[in-house]
Amino acid sequence: MHTGVGEQSTRARLGTFLEGQRPSLLMSSGFAGALRDGYEVGDLLFSENFSDSIPLAAARSALGETRAKIASLTTAHAVIDSVETRRQIADTTGAAAVDMETEFIAELCAARGIPLLSLRAITDTPAVPFPAPPGVLFNFERQRTEFAPLFWYLVIRPFAIARFIAFARNIAKSRTALTAALELLLRGPLV
Repeated sequence: MHTGVGEQSTRARLGTFLEGQRPSLLMSSGFAGALRDGYEVGDLLFSENFSDSIPLAAARSALGETRAKIASLTTAHAVIDSVETRRQIADTTGAAAVDMETEFIAELCAARGIPLLSLRAITDTPAVPFPAPPGVLFNFERQRTEFAPLFWYLVIRPFAIARFIAFARNIAKSRTALTAALELLLRGPLV
């Protein structure tokens, strides 16, 4: 199921889903932004602070030691764009990456006694930031990219077109890495 982006969408969609389902394991996968240097676009990260230890160990074994890093993840209420803010969050939380859903997913799972495995693919880093302001890239209220704001942003700033194309390629690279990892993980038992 797709939770959407952010707390409101995640709590509503996953909460409704869990009213009628009782999975033996919930695997949360998606994208995250690196807070620290040393991560590249397409890197995979298992969240050690949100994942339960048994499925985390099984997943790490299934993917091998080099395919995914294990590190702390933090969840933010807004897209973290600036390098300075990324570093402040990393220093404050000790996290290696940030997303906008996992904390809320973990809370819903914990309340129901459902083990969680959190896997994220890195889409942006301090060295490879977003190509446009977050509000231009994604409308959180509507849960989608709006064509008109993005179009006008790029028309007014043609230099940003190359960065936007590179960002689209980065998303595709991260999606490919995440899909390959999920295919491996779903072939074997995790619990």
